[in-house]
Amino acid sequence: MNKIVICGLSNRALKMFIEPILKRFPNKNKIVALLDFDSRRYDQCLDMYPELANVPFYLPNQFTQMVKEAGITKVIVTSRDDTHVDYILQALALDLDVISEKPMVTTAEDACRVLEAEQNSKGRVTVAFNYRYSPHHLKIKELIQSGAIGRVTSVDLNWYVDTYHGSSYFKRWNRNRAFSGGLSIHKSTHHFDLVNWWVNQLPETVFAFGDLHYYGSASELNPSKKDGRHCGTCTEQQDCSYYRRWFGRGDSAVAKDDHLMAGQDVQAYSDYRPDSCIFDSEIEIEDTYAATIRYSGGTLLSYSINFSVPYEGYRLAFNGTKGRIETQEYHSPSRTPFPVAAQTIDYIPLFGSKQIIHVVENEGGHGGGDPLIQEDLFLGVDQTRPVEVLAGAEAGAYSIAVGEAVWKSVKEGKPITVQSLLQRDWEEQRSIT
Repeated sequence: MNKIVICGLSNRALKMFIEPILKRFPNKNKIVALLDFDSRRYDQCLDMYPELANVPFYLPNQFTQMVKEAGITKVIVTSRDDTHVDYILQALALDLDVISEKPMVTTAEDACRVLEAEQNSKGRVTVAFNYRYSPHHLKIKELIQSGAIGRVTSVDLNWYVDTYHGSSYFKRWNRNRAFSGGLSIHKSTHHFDLVNWWVNQLPETVFAFGDLHYYGSASELNPSKKDGRHCGTCTEQQDCSYYRRWFGRGDSAVAKDDHLMAGQDVQAYSDYRPDSCIFDSEIEIEDTYAATIRYSGGTLLSYSINFSVPYEGYRLAFNGTKGRIETQEYHSPSRTPFPVAAQTIDYIPLFGSKQIIHVVENEGGHGGGDPLIQEDLFLGVDQTRPVEVLAGAEAGAYSIAVGEAVWKSVKEGKPITVQSLLQRDWEEQRSIT
């Protein structure tokens, strides 16, 4: 029986981890402690899951005491990104296994600390990269691993985040780089990990451009140069194109956000509201990136992401010495202002006919990946799967290092080597696990 503590009672914790533990995997897993700095989050957790009423609540400075009193065997970290490292290091020092929500940490320096701590611990770190588990992503991995397109020479990945979703990062704590590492880490760590895993090579060199175009006080969509506004109480709602797009004229609550649960009170937390104005001057992160990454096996990745697009999804292509793979996905079709087709994978041999692959889809969040990763996390890895999927600390570290290299390249205007950030022995590191 896994005796689990949830460190950080975020919405992600409530839906991605607590709910499946209680509803789907109670025979092998038991939540024996809850930890957060904000007792109001604990109250919210109990409102949603009253069966946890007898589970003790601890503050961050009580971690060691909690482990001893509750008999913890596994730590799940779902707190604000910059606090992940504290819980991971404390857990590893006590030889406990850790499941960390992505990103594992927010800096390459902290990633190195985790890797070193894991080497000296009986505990192991697992990073919840649920996008690996999307059935389409698994199929792409199988195709590449089978040699269907030969050696991968280049990858094109263009990610689009619509204003419903994209604006949420600028309303919440993510807007502060110290808390999130910026979106090249908080969000793009998903994407860099996917490519690292797909091509099974190490990222070596990164060159990138980036900027803040659509959010922040300088935005041409900003109704006025005022700070301290909140969507739910703003007097300029009808002058704000973002508010009008997602609300119309009849609603009177915080602008919609798929990181908030239905009916959630935006003032449910102490000293924090998740509906700050997306045009505040304190916003210090970028909303647009374009990057080129060179890999250890010679693969080149062309990557871009934009957080203010009319629809959400991505376009992806792999070129190899024996062929090409293409796919396109539209997320949240109900928010897409035009009809969209179901996602397929096009496999195009270098000499031969194109094959259109219809993948058996799975229900659940993140393209059907959430239920599958939950099974691996709480029941053990599915040994019948033809590819390795569950990610460890090394995979977490490299995804973060690429994201940090993107930001540093933007800032410094020069290529950044991943090795310089992770300070790892390059000759001993050959693949992502």
